[in-house]
Amino acid sequence: MAEKPLLPGSRLVLSDFGTTPEYVAPGARWLGFSDRVMGGVSDARVALAEVAGRRGLRLTGRVTRDNGGGFIQVALDLAPRGGVLDASGYDGFEFWVHGNDEDYNVHLRTPDCRWYDQSYRHSFRAAARWQAVRVPWTAFAPNDVPAPLATARLQRFAVLGWMREFVADVTLGSVALYVG
Repeated sequence: MAEKPLLPGSRLVLSDFGTTPEYVAPGARWLGFSDRVMGGVSDARVALAEVAGRRGLRLTGRVTRDNGGGFIQVALDLAPRGGVLDASGYDGFEFWVHGNDEDYNVHLRTPDCRWYDQSYRHSFRAAARWQAVRVPWTAFAPNDVPAPLATARLQRFAVLGWMREFVADVTLGSVALYVG
């Protein structure tokens, strides 16, 4: 992504809902969906909201394993359809999040993820307060992907309520790449 080394503390903001208007990097776009795309019955709602004094993109709903399902998600496509984002000059993702003291997943996708269940994953706890969560590349574990995470070829960043029965309520204030 960068021709010269990035300095510690460098960030590339990909989306920020605290700005007016909301910022989304050129070519990127947010999507919200649930396991209903494959026959599940989980309920997902995605909306801009103010939570604890800060604006964000809020994902709420009921996650259920009924009918072969088990997820709701909000995803940021990082480049126009089929494109990739070269994040190799960065150390990982940093996002501001407010939750309901539940565990959530972050999933990354690259062109090596060819099936819907393939991704690179990391779980985190979303406290009932605003907090910055940093996830280094090394924390992402491949799920049924034979290739290592190619940070020069990122396609999607997603936050999910994942594979257990619970009520999800998680809000993203911003998403960025970070160094150091």
